[in-house]
Amino acid sequence: MTDPAGHDVVADPLPRLPPLLEAVLSVGTDLELRTTLQHIVDAAAELTGARYAALGTADPGQDGLIELLPRTPSGGTPVSLRSPGAAPPATGSLTVPIRVQDEEFGTLHLAGKESGAAFTPEDEQLLHVLAAQAGIAIGNARLYEAARQRERWIEGAAAVTTALLSDGSATDALTTVAERARILADASAGVILQPNEAGGMEIVTASTYDDPGDIVGTTIAPGSPVLEQLLGGEPVFIDDSATDPRMTTHVRHRFGPSMMLPLQAGGRLIGTLALPRRRGDRPYTSVERLLATQFASQAAVALVLADAQHSRELLAVFEDRDRIARDLHDLVVQRLFATGMMLESTQRRGTTDDVHETLGKAVDELQSTIQEVRTTIFALQQPPADAPTTFRGKVLRETAGAAALLGFAPSTHFTGAVESRVTDANAGHLLTALRRALATASRRPAVSRIEVTVDATATLPDGREGVRLTVHDDGRTEDGSTGTTVTWQAPL
Repeated sequence: MTDPAGHDVVADPLPRLPPLLEAVLSVGTDLELRTTLQHIVDAAAELTGARYAALGTADPGQDGLIELLPRTPSGGTPVSLRSPGAAPPATGSLTVPIRVQDEEFGTLHLAGKESGAAFTPEDEQLLHVLAAQAGIAIGNARLYEAARQRERWIEGAAAVTTALLSDGSATDALTTVAERARILADASAGVILQPNEAGGMEIVTASTYDDPGDIVGTTIAPGSPVLEQLLGGEPVFIDDSATDPRMTTHVRHRFGPSMMLPLQAGGRLIGTLALPRRRGDRPYTSVERLLATQFASQAAVALVLADAQHSRELLAVFEDRDRIARDLHDLVVQRLFATGMMLESTQRRGTTDDVHETLGKAVDELQSTIQEVRTTIFALQQPPADAPTTFRGKVLRETAGAAALLGFAPSTHFTGAVESRVTDANAGHLLTALRRALATASRRPAVSRIEVTVDATATLPDGREGVRLTVHDDGRTEDGSTGTTVTWQAPL
């Protein structure tokens, strides 16, 4: 617009104020960054009447952005996102920078007004106002996205800690860390490397979308440029694994951007967590690198705690087995000594009837001792971390539980093929009866010995084959007598 003297005059912007307010409001309606940028492009085109609008970012990888589809007229052909320094043709185009705080985020490009006219100074003025609001909206979207990422990584670290402190082997623990990190980082693979005897590092576990078989076992040989940093516990960030001269493994050609993060806690280097992406994938942002580094530190602490917990469990098993060995030693030695004294006394007496009776008692004691040894050996062979699944194991678990209350282990004997002859229904009833009998015996005064016998060769009063449980203790009863025997039986 020109005055009578032919000078350019900026038109009054008030008639276009409502569209401007609507455009300003629209760019801040969503906190997702990519959606926010699309709102900015659409709002700029609507506000100025441009047929084409596109937004080029100064650093495409900084916010995880590779490409943003431009706005085009209905039925038109999309215009490719231009490089940061490029702009549309000078004729009928308009370019406005977008700043987020003091940082240049990118440039908004407009071209070809639908009316066919050129862009006016008023269009440029309105676009600057929109760009200022766009910078605020982008900043908010960045904060929201960073908060969401941080929340996901914190939840992932908590889930890893919980999983590691539950039952599992060291290999399972490393696999858990690798798999969870791969998912959180949106990586192609998650691998754990550990130092090997040759002085290099070796991939000991891997989590990938495909079969990781050819990845596990891959080594970084001594002398590799990246090895010194890894063994020193320094993080390594790589833009392209396939072309980076520091990478020397035979699988590097598959991957692009990568992070290699130390797993160390308390000065101890457990290994390295590597998170490579596929070739051509977007690079890791600074926020992703920071969050992944923090995750690796927390995972290393969890691995150390899990290892310490496993060591404590093993120590408890060894202490328990040492106690069983002492009990076994005392029991066996006492019985053998008593049997020896019995035989020696019989030898001195020399009476035939006494000899036969004493020898019979000696044989019974020896058989009982042998049974005790077999039962104890079976208990030592049970997996310490697993609940017993066999009937024999369940009986031993009940007697072991009673030992904690009694202060001594009940003597347990098995006769016959208890595993194959005792049905599941009978086993459940027998264990209930055993549990009740042991609890009752533990409350009697002066109990120093309890004998538990499970006989799968018993004959019931009606002549049928059956299983019989006998629990005998030497405690005092209410009437002052000593010794109580509880019997439970059922047909097979």
